[in-house]
Amino acid sequence: MNTTREKGSLFVKIENRIATIEFGHPSGNSFPSELLIRLTQEINSLSHNSDVAVIILKSEGDSTFCAGASFDELITITNLKEGANFFSGFANVINAMRTCTKLIIGRVHGKTVGGGVGLAAACDYVLATERASIKLSELTIGIGPFVIEPVINRKIGLSGFSELSLSPSEWKNAYWAKDKGLFNNVFETTKELDLAINLLTEEFASYNPDALLEMKKILWKDTDHWANLLKERATISGKLVLSKFTKIALEKFKRAT
Repeated sequence: MNTTREKGSLFVKIENRIATIEFGHPSGNSFPSELLIRLTQEINSLSHNSDVAVIILKSEGDSTFCAGASFDELITITNLKEGANFFSGFANVINAMRTCTKLIIGRVHGKTVGGGVGLAAACDYVLATERASIKLSELTIGIGPFVIEPVINRKIGLSGFSELSLSPSEWKNAYWAKDKGLFNNVFETTKELDLAINLLTEEFASYNPDALLEMKKILWKDTDHWANLLKERATISGKLVLSKFTKIALEKFKRAT
């Protein structure tokens, strides 16, 4: 069941040293700024929780995993400060996932767009279903995937990122994402996905937490500069979202939905 809350929902459950974060929004599990703030805070909190060994990141429902940025909020942005602040929300989430002391396992059950692809890329290990097609549609509305580029590039390389970002109207299927390195495994059904998630996280939770922490550091080596880089990228996106092209594109999208 999907949430009806306009600002979205975020629930956390901790069981057997495994924390599950579930986010949701009535518009395709998209992210308004408030939900980005809450997700960042929750990841930072779990990072310091000694009762947690591993984190599962998932979204509500059985359709879309994440539709990226909230178009309803993008339309309301009127100045550079508001624009930069909004896109900094994605920067903050990615940096929180990057510096989190726990491994984060992504459960991607359905289609994923824009910032949602960045969210998946920021997970340390990702399991998905065959329905988990991905798309970076930013260019179609006059902006670009600037904030999420480093984390996606890190997983699928520059050639993969170029193919994905420069084909903004084209869906890439889950097996393309697996071949490129974004997904670690793909399953036919959600039932199979959840079984694999349970087995994997139970195994991770049994490992030495100090060893897992050292592995996390290795996985994210040479990314310390992202604390500033992603904020700079957010400013670029914040400026472009004010353009006439983007305003018209967002209005067309809103009328069509």
